[in-house]
Amino acid sequence: MKKIFLFILSIPVIGIYAQKWEKNYDFVDNCICGLSKVKKDGKIGYVSNKGVEIIKPQYEDGLAFNEGFAAVKTGGRWKYLDSTGKEITEAIFDDALNFYNGLAAVSKNGLYGFINKWGEVVIPCQFSNAQSFSEGLAAVANSKSAWGYIDTKGNWVIKPSYVFANAFENGKARVMKADKIFYIDKENKEINE
Repeated sequence: MKKIFLFILSIPVIGIYAQKWEKNYDFVDNCICGLSKVKKDGKIGYVSNKGVEIIKPQYEDGLAFNEGFAAVKTGGRWKYLDSTGKEITEAIFDDALNFYNGLAAVSKNGLYGFINKWGEVVIPCQFSNAQSFSEGLAAVANSKSAWGYIDTKGNWVIKPSYVFANAFENGKARVMKADKIFYIDKENKEINE
């Protein structure tokens, strides 16, 4: 009983401690991959769940960490950092998305492609738009802005024929063709719901 009582008493103290360091920032995001995105004086940085500043607030913008990496914006361009703050790419991208399935969508010169966790371009920037990978497929748009799905090698699995396409979740994805919105499976068959 004594242990339970001490545990219950410690909960408010832990909460006060966590909130104390959070007051040093204008914004504190959820802790993901052991780090929280923070904002101070208009700059983005990252702190540990104990409030230790790992990457000081110095960036124009930034994404939350995912799969151990985050994209940050500096000088109007995006680059990727690992969880220690080490750069894995230079600031050369017009746009950047989080890593999913080991790949991240990036944009250069208005076209999207994908990089791996070593910062290497593995699917060339050739799409007019892109979303992150999910369940092994990524929704991408071709030069005519028609959406379809590619695999992690960049091969079309579902040819571009949609006005818009969302990521796959639980084996299905929401797509739009003409004015109709519906779900498809990974074989591009419509799912009746």
